[in-house]
Amino acid sequence: MFFEGSEKKAEVFVDPKQLSLLTDISDDFWAALVHCCNARILSSMHNRECKAFLLSESSLFVWADRFVILTCGETQLVKSLEYFIREIGTDKLVHLTYQRKNEYFSHAQPSCFGDDIKLLSHYVDGKALRFGEMDSHHNYVFHQDNAFKASPAHKTYELLAYQISPLASQKLTTPGLTAAQIREFLQLDRLLPGFTLDDFVFQPYGYSVNAIYKHNYLTIHITPQANSSYVSVESNLNLIERAPLILEILQPASFDLLSFNEFDFAQQTAQFIPDIYISKSLVKETLSNNYQVYFANYILPQNSFSRATQIDVAGDNHAL
Repeated sequence: MFFEGSEKKAEVFVDPKQLSLLTDISDDFWAALVHCCNARILSSMHNRECKAFLLSESSLFVWADRFVILTCGETQLVKSLEYFIREIGTDKLVHLTYQRKNEYFSHAQPSCFGDDIKLLSHYVDGKALRFGEMDSHHNYVFHQDNAFKASPAHKTYELLAYQISPLASQKLTTPGLTAAQIREFLQLDRLLPGFTLDDFVFQPYGYSVNAIYKHNYLTIHITPQANSSYVSVESNLNLIERAPLILEILQPASFDLLSFNEFDFAQQTAQFIPDIYISKSLVKETLSNNYQVYFANYILPQNSFSRATQIDVAGDNHAL
């Protein structure tokens, strides 16, 4: 069974003098927005600073002046962005950033990054960049090109883990596994002390969790199948400092780190990333919207030969 865990991501800022996304926008609006990309809301939670929606394909977080949405599978997140712009209007839009990373099964996607940014360009002027090499892990970033300048204090982090260990994959595909058991395996009490959690176990496999505390958020999405395992962690908490625990649990064969406005990226990765991983790709760029973006791909070198993967000639063609 194959599932595309790789996510598209968007962050949209609005003018808080004209609109509060927390108080002026109904949950029905967010449900309609999510529906536009072929996903649905499973559950939600909130505090005074943030609303968090758990989706059938990833997550949506809303603050008064902005929202962040991630969707996986074969969703078309760009359609949700188009809905938001049409309904809210470009006059209230302050800034938009759209990301998309390389996928396992890109041929199964209804659009590519180029298609997506052509659609967005009908509504906003923007610039696009690729972080990483085409023949390896890479991440595309499109951002609106206007007078917006990001605050240096606005930091976000992404840790994307590939080919988690056979032990982790076996644990996370155990029949009948409960949310409580997955929380314990991921040591979420250590990772997120004091946070409120909302999670969901998918059938037959898969797990998502949203976590919020005041304005802080963290979300984890797990596709545990051994042939295409992938775990994404996204947060405004420093994930570089938390990487040793995450990597100890998942033991991935490779992972990506992407940060916005973490100015000590090099020093922190040198301090916190285990020596067993080596850096294969390092990219640094300051965007015209004032975000300083770092991208790094790490691999766990193989010291012994592995076996070739047997392919079901009759049944696996859709994944080739």
